[in-house]
Amino acid sequence: MVKALLAELVLQKNYLGSRPVETIYFGGGTPSLLTASEIQLLIDQVALHFSLSAHAEITLEANPDDLSAQKVRELKATMVNRFSVGVQSFFEDDLSWMNRAHNAQEAESSVKRVQDAGFENITIDLIYGYPLLTDEKWMANIEQLISFQIPHLSSYAMTVEPQTALASFIHKGKQQPLDEVQSAVQFTQLMQCLEQAGYEHYEISNFALPDRYSRHNSNYWAGVSYLGVGPSAHSFNGETRQWNVANNAHYLDAIAIKKIPAEIETLTTANRVNEYIMTSLRTSKGTDIAKIRADFGEQYAAEITSALEQFADKGWFTIKDTTITLTKAGKLFADRIASELFVA
Repeated sequence: MVKALLAELVLQKNYLGSRPVETIYFGGGTPSLLTASEIQLLIDQVALHFSLSAHAEITLEANPDDLSAQKVRELKATMVNRFSVGVQSFFEDDLSWMNRAHNAQEAESSVKRVQDAGFENITIDLIYGYPLLTDEKWMANIEQLISFQIPHLSSYAMTVEPQTALASFIHKGKQQPLDEVQSAVQFTQLMQCLEQAGYEHYEISNFALPDRYSRHNSNYWAGVSYLGVGPSAHSFNGETRQWNVANNAHYLDAIAIKKIPAEIETLTTANRVNEYIMTSLRTSKGTDIAKIRADFGEQYAAEITSALEQFADKGWFTIKDTTITLTKAGKLFADRIASELFVA
């Protein structure tokens, strides 16, 4: 597979044009299963065929159980300079309920191990809104994050995907259904606690200490072009969106004959407007009606302004100059608000 990824980078070398590569993100599965030398080989290939910034943010997504002391030492010798650790919870029973491969001790020790190796730019994932998670346990998870001085957090409410074991258990009455009120309460706790601890809520699901925002995610939310390589990888260049075939064998067969195994969708103006609304409204920078007017036309700016009126008395957003930003209350309804603003 690594050889195929290296080959695809060559095939895709013109996708970003002359734009410099400011970030690299190893994600979308369990990239920490790659050896350190394989990761560096991929970074070197990017540097060879693209304009890689000398100060690029290079993130590796990792499960706690993959981050042994030896693995972390080996990664220290690569250009990786940021870790995203899938902690999810610091409680043993919660991790077992989620069917995670790691335990509570590994959740803690993996973070400490990465820090002890000299990596300061770290983010972890935490999940809230599931039956086992009392408000007290959730507060303890947040306090653990703060005590470890982890500079960035991505946090998401538990969701039930169709045709999963959890969906089946809930349907059969073997598991409590998820509680939207619980999720809202715990999200509010998260906002309050992290604000008091000095974290900035710069996107609905992301919090960071000053100057510790994820540059990779920030570029995505700002509509910067990106290239994804590997099975199921998505790419975007402002005009089109493309995604690679998910099947590993089909992916490898296509790369073997020097064919990019992707479907391409050309975005309509309405698609591009909605993409901007969906990503920008979730951020602290907000959605700029003046930008929509300048980039896409007055009709879309007028349509969105009109759609906002239905929420005018709810206190869910503020408008400063021409920029819409969500209030704390509005952040609980971000998806609903965005969907109502989408244009046809």
